[in-house]
Amino acid sequence: MTPITYLAVIRLYIKRLNGGIMKKLSKLLLVLSFVFSVTSSAFAVTVASWGGAYTESQKLGYGDPTAKKLGISINWVDYSGGLSEIKAQKEAGKITWDIIDVFAMDTITGCDEGLFVEFDFDKDFPPAPDGTKASKDFFAPMPSKCAVGNILYSWNYAYNTKNVSGEPKTIKDFFDTKKFPGKRAIYKSALTNLEIALAADGIKPGKGGKKIYKALETEKGVNRAMNKIKALCTDPNGGCVFWSAGAQPPELLVSGEVVMATGWNGRFFNAEIGEGAPIKQVWDGQGLDYEYFVLVKGSPNEADAKKALAMMTSTEGLAGSAKYIAYAPWRKSSLKVMAKGEPWYKDGKTNMVPQMPTAPANTKNYFLVDPLFWADNGTELGEKWEAMKAGL
Repeated sequence: MTPITYLAVIRLYIKRLNGGIMKKLSKLLLVLSFVFSVTSSAFAVTVASWGGAYTESQKLGYGDPTAKKLGISINWVDYSGGLSEIKAQKEAGKITWDIIDVFAMDTITGCDEGLFVEFDFDKDFPPAPDGTKASKDFFAPMPSKCAVGNILYSWNYAYNTKNVSGEPKTIKDFFDTKKFPGKRAIYKSALTNLEIALAADGIKPGKGGKKIYKALETEKGVNRAMNKIKALCTDPNGGCVFWSAGAQPPELLVSGEVVMATGWNGRFFNAEIGEGAPIKQVWDGQGLDYEYFVLVKGSPNEADAKKALAMMTSTEGLAGSAKYIAYAPWRKSSLKVMAKGEPWYKDGKTNMVPQMPTAPANTKNYFLVDPLFWADNGTELGEKWEAMKAGL
């Protein structure tokens, strides 16, 4: 018997009763109606992301507007990365996530294992406002058919304007301890350090950093990068402080412990704009890294989630997130929307296009962090890196 039939029977029964019993059954009917309406309605689309200011920018920038336009609920949950949780959900037959924010390698692995939905980019995602197809509007190609780009962030460097005489402008200046004496803060692992070392040593990245990674495929190229870092760290006019958490580079700059530091552009932005720290970023030789969305195959709300994902990653959707955080939208056309609406930042006074890693002025000399290269070579290079650090 369907819920509607049950309700009809109850109504007929109530009509035959009177007094207090009828009132009690009327209340019961209201409760049953509520239960049936909840059961028959769609559940919220659930998006798993990284939490903190990042997820807040996603929720406010495009999550809430999308939910309002589509008339659905979007629920945001935090997770710690990787595929173990979604695999466990699938094995248990209880998938609760619809969309996940993931790294490039997870899109490749998950796609190969059939965890995620494959996209037809130009059919599943809207074109740019000028009609440019989605695939042509993406800043860079996707690592798999299951990935759609979300944001790009930068591994760049910044300096304390009060502790540096002159104005560093290039990646070579980061290594120039004669012109700019003082300690440098660099990431604890080999990732991006080897790339910027070669960029500073004269190798032009080429499109997406192909020339740098070609050099790192050779022992000569790896040694060249390692020696460049070693020279900086052992220089009496320089020296290295190794950082592991994103909050550390701005702190080290503000405290004066270092004069320059590599780090993530969003952290530098927050220190400079949000806290008024005397910090200035340098974009030359930056490494662009990325985040992607995937759609879980067989999720409880796959159809609604697919619609939501298309709207969230549209030109206007991705531009919305940049109102709240200094990460670049994956859509090239989003920068045009932002430029027309400047000052774009939530404070109503900060222009955001100059703060975007993908802005034309900031991408004259950059590389795209290559996840496949690091997946294939990370362990071996990590061992060499730690051996180099141990000998400093």
